[in-house]
Amino acid sequence: MELIDKLEILADAAKYDVACTSSGIDRDAQKGKLGNTMAAGCCHSFAADGRCITLLKVLMTNVCVYDCAYCVNRCSNEVRRAAFTPQELADLTIAFYRRNYIEGLFLSSGVIKNPDYTTELMIQTLSLLRGEHGFRGYIHAKAVPGTSPELVDELGHLADRMSVNMELPSQQSLALLAPEKNKQQIIAPMRQIRDNIAVDKDTRALVRKNTTYMKTIKPKKKERAFVPAGQSTQMIVGATPESDFQILNLSAALYRTLSLKRVFFSAYTPVNDDARLPGTDALQLNREHRLYQADWLLRFYRFDVTEIIDEEHPFLDPEVDPKANWALNNLDFFPVEVNKAPLEALLRVPGIGVKGAHAI
Repeated sequence: MELIDKLEILADAAKYDVACTSSGIDRDAQKGKLGNTMAAGCCHSFAADGRCITLLKVLMTNVCVYDCAYCVNRCSNEVRRAAFTPQELADLTIAFYRRNYIEGLFLSSGVIKNPDYTTELMIQTLSLLRGEHGFRGYIHAKAVPGTSPELVDELGHLADRMSVNMELPSQQSLALLAPEKNKQQIIAPMRQIRDNIAVDKDTRALVRKNTTYMKTIKPKKKERAFVPAGQSTQMIVGATPESDFQILNLSAALYRTLSLKRVFFSAYTPVNDDARLPGTDALQLNREHRLYQADWLLRFYRFDVTEIIDEEHPFLDPEVDPKANWALNNLDFFPVEVNKAPLEALLRVPGIGVKGAHAI
């Protein structure tokens, strides 16, 4: 199969993976090396619908041994299959970068043979980019649940950000729609990534302070930082009956216990005919949008889940954004005197953002 045909198949198959829009990390260019990263992202091209593209988002392969009901790449689907070799994908990424099409790479994959074999292919690709090409641009890699800890560690030292998809909000939903996967298999690499990030940061802090033991022994080679831009995850919304209340509580728990940078929500897209799936073709894009707004309140506006939503009203109002809805339900909090109010109060005022509140 021609390389351009592989790209067409595997780039299209990757569109259901949600990518971060900025790199989340600053790294300067270096003499003799290729590329750099900017925390705010550096956008080089735009899609036909106006979306800003910073990353080459592609699958290593759309071959998959799993048969998840909601996935277009499930093994029982009759779709065109393709797979990049590590050398092909590394060369393609560099070619796109040199043409100023992309800022970096977002790499995911179907599970070919088994999780370890799939991860080894991804590691070979990133090793070629970092080593042979000296590529210092941003790389986001998806960790495959079930991968051995040693391979997760190796992948983490090559990527800037990693993510492990939660897929669905509950174990019951996983058992129904993705029976080959389970919650513990997903949580285990997320915990490892969290712990490795913490250990790596502590170790580097000690080195900077020159407080390490055996100072006379120099390391053979300086090791890359482990996932310096942190980890994220993705959940499908609308394929199963979980409420927004359940989804937001799960998100808050993930931020609290696993130190995630971001939880991405993806409105369920009907691509398969399966009796286990909802019998509607309507995309819940407005629900996805409200969940992102509520998630923003949790992360930046110091709201608690119970202030945004409760069990008696388990779904976000599709007509009113969550912050305005909170204000309407707490009119006794207003008016707020902006010249005297503390930061916590200003953050609750609809129309005032985080930057505006700090400026005031």
